[in-house]
Amino acid sequence: MTADLDHELDRELTELVDAATRLVVAHAKGDDHTMACAARNRDGRIITGLNVYHFTGGPCAELVTIGAAAAVGAYDLTAVVAVGNDGRGVMPPCGRCRQVLLDYFPRIEVVVGTQDGLRAVPVRELLPYAYEFVPDVP
Repeated sequence: MTADLDHELDRELTELVDAATRLVVAHAKGDDHTMACAARNRDGRIITGLNVYHFTGGPCAELVTIGAAAAVGAYDLTAVVAVGNDGRGVMPPCGRCRQVLLDYFPRIEVVVGTQDGLRAVPVRELLPYAYEFVPDVP
């Protein structure tokens, strides 16, 4: 399942890729569910989710996973990966997901594919010059 992994990717990140890959292979059926995501919480739990395709713009797998994590009290995600169906492998998050990941988890690492294999990068590297809300503090 992880033949395309960079040798530098550590065991915990490899577990994430494997979890997302197993989910997408087992449950991505038809056009409604084509991407799976796995995220690790700081306490070690792995939370997963599938996208929900809809012509009105259903949520991506990353967003479903964030909601699933909140539903089980996992509010400190440290790493995330998305995997496409039909053997597409690791896929980078879309722009909306990059912004949401940055907003909710500014220190999260995202597993992405590179010419040299897979590697984990800070979400900020995926969204240079990102909008960041800074609340007024008296």
